[in-house]
Amino acid sequence: MIILVLNCGSSSLKYQLLDMKNDDVYNLVAKGLVERIGMELGCVKHKAAGKEQYVCEKPIADHTVAVKAVIEALLDKEYGCLNTLEDIEAVGHRVLHGGSEIVCSKLVDEHLISIVEKCCDLGPLHNPANLRGIRAVQEVLPSVPQVAVFDTAFHQTMPAYSYMYALPYEYFEKYAIRKYGFHGTSHRYVSAEGAKFAGLDYNNCRIITCHLGNGSSIAAVENGKCVDTTMGLTPLDGLIMGTRCGSIDPAVVNYIAKKEGKTPDEMDTLLNKKSGLLGLSGVSSDLRDVSAAANDGNQRAKLALKKLTHDIIKYIGSYTAEMNGVDLIVFTGGIGENNSRLRRRVAENLSYLGVKFDAQANEEKADEMMLTLPESKVKIAVIATNEELMIARDTMHIVLNEEE
Repeated sequence: MIILVLNCGSSSLKYQLLDMKNDDVYNLVAKGLVERIGMELGCVKHKAAGKEQYVCEKPIADHTVAVKAVIEALLDKEYGCLNTLEDIEAVGHRVLHGGSEIVCSKLVDEHLISIVEKCCDLGPLHNPANLRGIRAVQEVLPSVPQVAVFDTAFHQTMPAYSYMYALPYEYFEKYAIRKYGFHGTSHRYVSAEGAKFAGLDYNNCRIITCHLGNGSSIAAVENGKCVDTTMGLTPLDGLIMGTRCGSIDPAVVNYIAKKEGKTPDEMDTLLNKKSGLLGLSGVSSDLRDVSAAANDGNQRAKLALKKLTHDIIKYIGSYTAEMNGVDLIVFTGGIGENNSRLRRRVAENLSYLGVKFDAQANEEKADEMMLTLPESKVKIAVIATNEELMIARDTMHIVLNEEE
């Protein structure tokens, strides 16, 4: 089945075209990115398997135009990979927020669209863009089935005592204020793949998945189900991130607002876009830049690195206690997959769990790596995340079942 996977941001559209034979047998036919949507001059970057990259700058007024640009690139005689639009059998979308109603991936219909619209308040940057992508495909490929795969869905198995906040209950009833969690598609993928790689029964083991990148979150996965995660109502909670502050005393927000005369929107910008590694280090939101500055002796950069390491260790410890043990810890995401120094620093603080770290293996580079010695009581692995493949798998299964 030929499946187009779309990940729509507010001003960008990432895509992959996959030929799915089954869950584990597939070909990546093409991938690309449409940038600067809605700006004066957009850019399409497209790469089909076995062909040169195609780059084209032109006005991209909205997501409908962006989807049309993707189709044009896929059909291009020189750089494309499809003979006709009819080759595309389904489209899978990454959607940020499905609220409490969505517990799994779903076929797109008007009812589902209404749920995504209702969650725009909870995901104001992403959900409207995701909706624009869905509507654009309806216009460009009206007869092709679409599937929505939600970042929040995997975390809906959390028990109420994990996802509820100790606020007056009326705010949960009126506004659905609770922990939702994000990066769910990644956590679901790497926990299942990690269990397989480590030789564990996914439905009878305890896994902690660390998705570390510009946005970071950790999840506790017990017997194949998420029981806790670090992000909350929004992606702001939990770990220190590139520009997000992570968990702080809520009183800090009101205190700064009063002292500085800032509005709620200005405080939201401060916490989401000016804090985290950037705010603490004063150097950059990119961990590579912060690490380089730390190596040059920058004390604030060193502090930011120690803060991130501390947060990861703290959450791993708390989730181990919550599940009464852990069998596997997985690192994934841009930082988790590539920063061997951070992995080592975290692992060095897990000796109380019986971790026997393999420092030599940690310096290697592979999509799947075991970072512990055979005698280690707890295994640690690197599993490269593949959210697009997860979306394609879900899309394939849902569409085939619908057709049957």
